[in-house]
Amino acid sequence: MGKEMLTGNSAAAWGVRLAEVDYIPAYPITPQTEIIETIAKWISDGSMDASFVTMDSEHSMITAAGAASATGARTFTTTSSQGLLYGFEMIYTVAGWRVPLVMVNVSRGLSSPITLGPDHNDILAVRDSGFLQIHCETCQEVLDSVLMAYRLAEDERVLLPVMVNMDGFYLSFTREAVEIPDVEKVRSFLPEYRPEHAFFKAARPMAQGVAVLGGDYYSYFKYQMHLASQNALEIYKEVCDDFERIFGRKYEVIDEYMMEDAEYILVMTNSFSTLGKAAVKRAREDGVKAGLLRPRFLRPFPESEIKNALKGKKAVAVIDQNISVGKGGIIYSEMAGCLYNEIDRPLLLSFIGGLGGKNISQKEFEFIFEKMISASDTGIVEPPSLLYTESELEGITKLKEIAGKE
Repeated sequence: MGKEMLTGNSAAAWGVRLAEVDYIPAYPITPQTEIIETIAKWISDGSMDASFVTMDSEHSMITAAGAASATGARTFTTTSSQGLLYGFEMIYTVAGWRVPLVMVNVSRGLSSPITLGPDHNDILAVRDSGFLQIHCETCQEVLDSVLMAYRLAEDERVLLPVMVNMDGFYLSFTREAVEIPDVEKVRSFLPEYRPEHAFFKAARPMAQGVAVLGGDYYSYFKYQMHLASQNALEIYKEVCDDFERIFGRKYEVIDEYMMEDAEYILVMTNSFSTLGKAAVKRAREDGVKAGLLRPRFLRPFPESEIKNALKGKKAVAVIDQNISVGKGGIIYSEMAGCLYNEIDRPLLLSFIGGLGGKNISQKEFEFIFEKMISASDTGIVEPPSLLYTESELEGITKLKEIAGKE
């Protein structure tokens, strides 16, 4: 169909339209509402054949999505931030039903305080639910990931729901040139969902359970979900090979940028990875052997791919756009666990930045590379750092002074 300038939200809507979804339960919340507005318009004017239902809350919305998917309908829904938390109970429930629905989450910082800017505490709060997670850097990747998510979720070796994540505002409302695939090509990549795999018609019901009594049954079903999630990594490689063959775009479970001879590595996810890549390029111009690793999957966690990519590197800085209050960066902790038993592991540094959408400046990236080089020279790794500039501190100090005046 050619290229168009699309926002991340519009790209997600196009992915849903091309996937020929049957049922969309919806509830609005900034900054994802444009997705459901776009889909509702298409259904209204007849250019998309699907059932669209506005629900009373995200809890009802996710319940409806899970129930529809369990009957064999290809189902989509979307939310953000507080909305995801409002439906938190049903996130775990529908994942346990082993339903292959797809949900787009448009990341936004959680209250309190209130913000509309993005960070990743919302999506990472549900990382242990059983939903697979694909994290996107560009609008093109959003559209493509929706299509790949359905192909992956509906594979009989997986049968788990998938969340596709993008950053609010930085990606959801940013227009980029996006290649919109031809629907016939999409059909060759994503066949019609086969209802015999649905929960209520499954040929192998022992992989699924609704109510059990006793820990032995519960353990069985939970571990079945875990094994299915692990299967998804290998099956995703098959999906990517087919996607490249049909559409000409290649994706991996991790994205490596200038990694081949790199010694100092940034680890980042989502749209701020673009800022990191620009900083890596600048560092290269300054003579630093820099690189960037971006995990596309955070569930399942691509341990072997990360270990191989970081083998022999001097230092790695994990930039978490999230904060586990009382612990620190979430992805840093997962990276530390991944690399702990590796003999040839790099030094691992932790930085927290971009909370609530706060920009990460070039000066801050330079600071990170300086810390990595220093740690490599001395072997001393400093405690986690919050990326916060002097001018930002001066600004908040002035506000505090104003608030304190009578």
